[in-house]
Amino acid sequence: MSQLVFIHGPGAGACADAYHYQLAHFPKAVAPTLPGHLEGARCLDVARYTEWVRGWLWAQGMKKDLVLVGYTLGASIALQYGLDYPEEVRGLVVMTVADRPKVRSPGTYEMRLRALEDPKAYEEWVAFQSHAMKFVAPDLKARLMERHRQVGPLSQYHDLKTIDAFDVRDRIATLKPKLLLLRGLEDPNNPPKYEKAMHEAVPGSRYVEIPRAGHFPIAETPEKVNALIEEFVAGL
Repeated sequence: MSQLVFIHGPGAGACADAYHYQLAHFPKAVAPTLPGHLEGARCLDVARYTEWVRGWLWAQGMKKDLVLVGYTLGASIALQYGLDYPEEVRGLVVMTVADRPKVRSPGTYEMRLRALEDPKAYEEWVAFQSHAMKFVAPDLKARLMERHRQVGPLSQYHDLKTIDAFDVRDRIATLKPKLLLLRGLEDPNNPPKYEKAMHEAVPGSRYVEIPRAGHFPIAETPEKVNALIEEFVAGL
């Protein structure tokens, strides 16, 4: 039987709370909060986050038949895990992810650093997080916004740098676990369709565009995403 593992990123609360709907729907699923998010020291790159997640799973006896689900940093970790340890991973469900350094809007990193020093810039950073989650239900959004305040902008700055140092273009076509790529069609950040490019590079992968979803489909259209995950797992 497959073991679902949900891995978060620097947005949507920057912790496992982003998977509120999935953890309620899949009772045996797990979702670690990465080190450096709420507590602990961050890892320096995707490879070391992957080893941390693997150690966390192995400590609970979860060593095979894994289905890793992730967005942004969590998706990068899932891809790294699937490439490095294909014998442990049955499938990957990833969204808002690239197999190469992303193209960011001007001032992306600087906004987070200014928020550390300037109260006005901090509130601008908070407003940016709120806008990114404009499709998330109000109650969950309020909870995730509180998590953002707890984790803070410096963690997000480091996460973005970590994501943008991730590059597996030379390996992605060799990915062995089954791959499902999800794309929210109304992402307010309007990034390039990196997911579609990966779909074209990975034989046998599936690419699904989700209407009325933005940067975080797992929290915006949970019924649709949960159904896609169920269908994916059933087909493994």
